[in-house]
Amino acid sequence: MKRTIVATVNNTSGVMNRITGLFARRQFNIDSITVGMTENPSVSRMTFVVSVDNQRGLDQVIKQLNKQVDVLKVRDITDDATVERELALIKVVSAPQHRGEISALAEPFRASVVDVGRESITLQVTGDQQKVEALIDLLKPYGIKELARTGITAFKRGTTKSDFETPKYSIIH
Repeated sequence: MKRTIVATVNNTSGVMNRITGLFARRQFNIDSITVGMTENPSVSRMTFVVSVDNQRGLDQVIKQLNKQVDVLKVRDITDDATVERELALIKVVSAPQHRGEISALAEPFRASVVDVGRESITLQVTGDQQKVEALIDLLKPYGIKELARTGITAFKRGTTKSDFETPKYSIIH
């Protein structure tokens, strides 16, 4: 089963190495990892998508992560309402006569052309993993020359249904 784990950590050298080493020792495959500075420059946010065999192993890794000195907070957000995005740069083999066709394919995905070469066109797409995969699949027949993906970055949505639940009052006694 795939799980999305988010950790906030001190923004210091060696933290990512220690944390990914912990996953490796537990023999968890990291499907994607993104790391970046938060609104506080001394704190980074790490988002992992990992494949795990069972809940027990996942619980152990979360406990081990929480024991790390530089880890501030760890959450498994897989079952929460989340906002998830991935960025992909896709360089497609393209003769000048096919560029219009490729651009038309990219339009429904809100992908944009970020570079045009003599024999290629590079697209940028941002969205959930299914959207990125769908565009890649449509472009494969043209010949994908190069592909770079950021991996998923995610966090919990700001408002959920329970946030809007307010006490119900009646004017009738």
